[in-house]
Amino acid sequence: MQAWYLLYCKRGQLQRAQEHLERQAVNCLTPTIALEKIVRGKRTTVNEPLFPNYMFVEFDPEVIHTTTINATRGVSHFVRFGAQPALVPSNVVHQLSVYKPEGITDPETPYPGDDVVITEGAFEGLQAIFTEPDGEARSMLLLNLLNKQVLQSVKNTDFRKF
Repeated sequence: MQAWYLLYCKRGQLQRAQEHLERQAVNCLTPTIALEKIVRGKRTTVNEPLFPNYMFVEFDPEVIHTTTINATRGVSHFVRFGAQPALVPSNVVHQLSVYKPEGITDPETPYPGDDVVITEGAFEGLQAIFTEPDGEARSMLLLNLLNKQVLQSVKNTDFRKF
């Protein structure tokens, strides 16, 4: 009987495991999320797995044995409760497959008004307020120098959220 199960894959081998499982006629689902974050100093949108290293698979254990799936390249093990692999209700998998959130930002990415600490350059160690992005690789920060507020453009790699 076809059913959905949850697999834990080896770190960084989710795609490899999915390719090898699909060759064995196993349905695979890895829900992803579009996340806005700062990567190498540039604010970009990246697709990341909603559940890192986990994959939902649908197969019939009487046709393809669980040891065959467990021995597939990239797969670490089944998520289990006791001796049997955990069954995932099909309505949960369906909800995850249609779930497409938008406008999600990484918690480490600063919002306007957030406190940041400058980690590089002439202003190293000073606390500032993030005001807005200034292009792809820079941001505008509000510094308080000698009781005077100064707006300064700083590289995204030269500060971090406080």
